[in-house]
Amino acid sequence: MKKLINSADSVVTDALAGMAEAHPSLRVDVDNKIIYRRSAPVAGKVGLVSGGGSGHEPLHGGFVGHGMLDAACPGEIFTSPVPDQVIEATKGVDGGAGVLHIVKNYTGDVLNFEMAAELCAEEGIEVAVVLVNDDVAVKDSLYTAGRRGTGATVFVEKIAGALAETGAPLAEVVRVGTEVNARSRSFGVALSPGTVPAAGKPNFDLADDEIELGIGIHGEPGRTRAPAAPAREIARIAMDAVHADMPLTGDVLVMVNGMGGTPLIELYVVFAEVAAYVRDKGATLTRSLVGNYVTSLDMQGFSVTVCALTDELTRLWDAPVETPGLRWGR
Repeated sequence: MKKLINSADSVVTDALAGMAEAHPSLRVDVDNKIIYRRSAPVAGKVGLVSGGGSGHEPLHGGFVGHGMLDAACPGEIFTSPVPDQVIEATKGVDGGAGVLHIVKNYTGDVLNFEMAAELCAEEGIEVAVVLVNDDVAVKDSLYTAGRRGTGATVFVEKIAGALAETGAPLAEVVRVGTEVNARSRSFGVALSPGTVPAAGKPNFDLADDEIELGIGIHGEPGRTRAPAAPAREIARIAMDAVHADMPLTGDVLVMVNGMGGTPLIELYVVFAEVAAYVRDKGATLTRSLVGNYVTSLDMQGFSVTVCALTDELTRLWDAPVETPGLRWGR
C-alpha cells in the first residue's frame, strides 16, 4: 500500500492540521476533531452542524464556511463521530437561534447525533435534525435501515446553509432542508474499491472486468455486479434508477460526483451522457456540479445526484458560498 500518510493511526488528525494551515477562514480543533467556521458562533443565526466518517472529503469539513456549515465533526475513517464531538460542535455554533444537525442515514451517525441532540437539549440548546436518505440503489444495507444518505447531503448543506445565512428561524431552515432531501435522488457506481489506510488493502473485491452498480460511499454492496461497459451505458443505468424513483421534469440540479480516484475527464464524459438523458426526458438542466464532493478514499467510480428545483431552491443554491470545497458569489 502506497499512501501519502505518516501513519494509519494519525491520518485524520494530520489532515485536520493541514486544513488548519491551508484555510485561515476555518478554526480547527485538532484535539476534539472539529472544524468550525472562524466566525462561529454567529449571534442570531441558526447554526448548522454535520459530520460523518473521514475518507469522504471534501464532505463534510470542506463545506464549513459562509453559506454552508458552521461546524463539521469528522470521525475516524468510515466511522461515525462520537457524541462528545457533536455536543462540543453544537455548543460551539449555538448563536441563540438553535442548531440544525444534518445527518446522513447511516446507523452510527443517526444514533450518535441523536444522543448528542438529547444531551444538548437538556442544556437548553434547541436542536433539530434533517435526515438525508437520497440513495435509490438499495433500501437497506450493511450500515443502514432504509435508504442511505449520499450526494444530496451537499445540496442540503448548501441550500439550508444559504437560508440560515439570511437569519431565517430554525423551523424554516428545517423545512427547506427537508424539502431538498425529498426532491433529491442518487445512484452510485464503483469501477474499483477504495483502500482503508488501517486495513492496508481494498475494502471489497471487484474483478478487473466488473463494476458494482448502486455502491454505497463506504464500499457497501449495491444492486448487482455487471461487466464493465461504456460510460453511456453505465450512465443510463444510473439515470434509469433515478428516473424510475423520481420522474425527471421541470428544472433540475445535477451533480456528477467522483468517488476519489476518477479523473475529471471521465466525469465530464459521464456528465455529457447524463445531460443528454435529462434532455431526452423533457427536463431542463439548469444547475450543475462536476467533480469530487462526496468521495470514498481512492475508489474509482461516480455517483449522480438529481434535485428537482423550485424557484426558492434555485435562489438559495445561487446564493454566495465560501468554503474550501464550494465557492461562488463572494
